[in-house]
Amino acid sequence: MEVRAEYCEEHHVHKDLVDSVKLDMPDEESLYDLAELFKVFGDTTRIRILYVLFESELCVCDIAELLNMSQSAISHQLRVLKQAKLVRSRREGKTVFYFLADDHVRTIIGQGMDHINE
Repeated sequence: MEVRAEYCEEHHVHKDLVDSVKLDMPDEESLYDLAELFKVFGDTTRIRILYVLFESELCVCDIAELLNMSQSAISHQLRVLKQAKLVRSRREGKTVFYFLADDHVRTIIGQGMDHINE
């Protein structure tokens, strides 16, 4: 199946629509930050970690066991997820538990799964 680019058959800019959208466009820095956020979601291991944390808060040992990976590999990816403010942690004695940072992250994961399962 060939995918073809779409072009306007007649060059006519709808100035009122363009102006309206321009007013609502975020600044370049915000768009850059949004692109960087979505890059974090572009790694299968990080998505797997987010998905298990979608189900329950877990420690590094639990996540490593679930994903059949080393604790050091999980720790590295958790650092990336924490820097992106997608995951937070809490200490209970000597154990650190990780969980999704907020309901926004839960919504992104949930809606992403809904979208691919349509």
